[in-house]
Amino acid sequence: MNTQQNDTTILLIAHGSRRQQANDDLFKLADMVRKARPDSVVESSFLELTEPTIPQGAEKCVASGAKRVLMFPYFLSAGTHVVDDLEEFRQGFAEKWPEVEFKVCPHLGLHPLMVEIVFDRIAAAE
Repeated sequence: MNTQQNDTTILLIAHGSRRQQANDDLFKLADMVRKARPDSVVESSFLELTEPTIPQGAEKCVASGAKRVLMFPYFLSAGTHVVDDLEEFRQGFAEKWPEVEFKVCPHLGLHPLMVEIVFDRIAAAE
């Protein structure tokens, strides 16, 4: 499916926390992504404990005119939430909005840049 960049939205997905500072990190990441990709619509959402929820985030993406929504799991490992829960959401959204393509991106996991991030964080503690 060939789509223009502005027809594609990015839905960042984090677990959600009772601690607002933890949730604010996702909103800050969304701002950083928007600055890096000013032509992209970027929305934030949470699996549980806070809002916007994943369905609320998907609704905002569709309302913005998205033809494709890239669901980015801001998770370090491929646990049940990433493997099962996000796929269930994706399937439900595809049924609700059949004209929109929903794709779950790979989670952060063991991306090669993680080693650099680990060393950067270790250096920050020294």
